[in-house]
Amino acid sequence: MRPLLPRPWSLVMFLLVGIATLRGAVPVAVANAPEGWRASAPREELRPRLAFEPTGGIDGGGRWIIETDAREGLHGFWARTFSVEGGQHYQFHVARKATGVTSPRRSLVVRVLWQDDKGRAVLTEEPLVRGFLPGYTPRAEPEYPGDIKARADGWTEVTGVYRAPAKAVRALVELHLQWATHARVEWSAPSLQPTPPPASRLVRLASVHYQPKGKISPMENCREFAPLIADAARQKADLVVLPETLTFYRLGRSYADCAEPVPGPSTEYFGTLARQHNLYIVAGLLERDGALVYNVAALIGPDGRFIGKYRKVALPRGEVEGGIHPGHEYPVFDTRFGKLGMMVCYDGFFPEVARQLANRGAEVIAFPVWGCNPGLASARACENHVFLVSSTYTDPAANWMPTAVYDRSGAVLVQAQQWGTVIVAEVDLNQRTLWPSLGDFRAELPHNRPVWENESADVHGLVR
Repeated sequence: MRPLLPRPWSLVMFLLVGIATLRGAVPVAVANAPEGWRASAPREELRPRLAFEPTGGIDGGGRWIIETDAREGLHGFWARTFSVEGGQHYQFHVARKATGVTSPRRSLVVRVLWQDDKGRAVLTEEPLVRGFLPGYTPRAEPEYPGDIKARADGWTEVTGVYRAPAKAVRALVELHLQWATHARVEWSAPSLQPTPPPASRLVRLASVHYQPKGKISPMENCREFAPLIADAARQKADLVVLPETLTFYRLGRSYADCAEPVPGPSTEYFGTLARQHNLYIVAGLLERDGALVYNVAALIGPDGRFIGKYRKVALPRGEVEGGIHPGHEYPVFDTRFGKLGMMVCYDGFFPEVARQLANRGAEVIAFPVWGCNPGLASARACENHVFLVSSTYTDPAANWMPTAVYDRSGAVLVQAQQWGTVIVAEVDLNQRTLWPSLGDFRAELPHNRPVWENESADVHGLVR
C-alpha cells in the first residue's frame, strides 16, 4: 500500500500519480497502429514485439499483437481511451487468443483507468472500507475485468461492468502481456458500451448457535436443530449453517461409532427441513466410506436433495488419533444465490483451504467449527474477499471463535450472544468491497497472487 501522507500532500500526490500513470511507460513505435492506439513498455529493456494486423479478430476488426522471446520479464501493452459520462454504467468487453502463456491470470492483464480531461486520475464516490488510512484521498483505482469465457474458436472473452466516477470523462483501456517467455497474445478490439446498473444479488446468511444435548443418538442430535432451522426460515434465510460433527457432540461415543454414509440418514432428515423451509442447509457430520471416516460439511438444497460435501483437509491431533482421514478436494457449489464453498474447524488455522475455495470462485464460505482463533477466521474472509459464516460450540465469553457472519473485509457483521439463537445477515454479492489505495482487491487477486506448481485455469478464469 502507499504510505499515509498528511492531508495537504495527499491531493498533490494523488494528482501526480494520475499523471504518472500516463508518463511512466516508454512508447513503442508501430508503423500501422490504428489512430488513437499507442503501444508501450514499462522500460525499453523490457520491450517485447508489438504489432498490429488489420484483419482477423473475433469481429474482423483487427488484432493487436504482443510477442515475447526467450528473455525473462518482458512486458508490453496496447492502450487507447474511450469517452465516458460520469455516473453511467459501462459494459467492457475484449477477447484474446494466446499461445505459450503458462499463467494467463498473471500474464494476460486488462486494466481500465478512469481519468479527467487532462488524463489524471479521478475520485470515486463508491464507499471504501472504513478504519484504514484516515485522510486518504478516495481515488478511483484501476479496474481489472475478470469475467472470463472460453470460446470454441480459441478466443477467450474478458468482460466487466463498471460505474464511471462522476468526474471521469474518459477511460484508458490497457491490454497487457507480461512475464511470459516465448509467448504471444492477440487482442481483439475492446468495447465500452453504456449499460443499465447491475441488479442487486441479495442473500440472507444465517447461522445457528447451539450445543445439542447428546443424550440419545446422532439422529436425536439432528432433530434438536429443527426449531432453529424453522427460526432461520422465519427470518427469511437463504442459507443456514450448523456446527461441526453435530451427530457426535456430547454422545460420548467414538468418531467411528457416529459415522454414517453421506448422503445418508442425517442428510435425508435435513433434506426434509430444507425442502419444508425452502433454504440451503450446511451441516457438520461424520462420514463413513468403507474403512475410512471423514469429518465433513454436507450441503443440502432447498428441494431437499443432497448437493455435495467437503471432507475436512486439516486435521488436529485429536482427530488423527481418533482415526479420522483427511480429505483432499476443494469443491465449490453453484446455488441460487451464488457460489458456495465449505471448510471445517481446524481448516481455519491454515490459509490454503479458504484460498483454494476462493480460487474456484467461492463467494461465501460456510464454516462449521468447534472452535478456532477468531482472528484467523477474519483473515480467511479478508484475504480472499469472501463472506464467511461460522457456527460454533464456543461460548462468546471465551473470546474464541464466535458464531458469526464475517464480511469481505474480515469485519463481523453479526454475532450470536446466547445459546439457542439464530443470527442472520443480509449481504449483496454484487456490491463491491473497495479498499483505500487498493480498490477492488478481489478483482486483483488472480493477477497478483503467486503461481503454484500444477496450476490449471478453470472456466471462470481463476486457477485451481
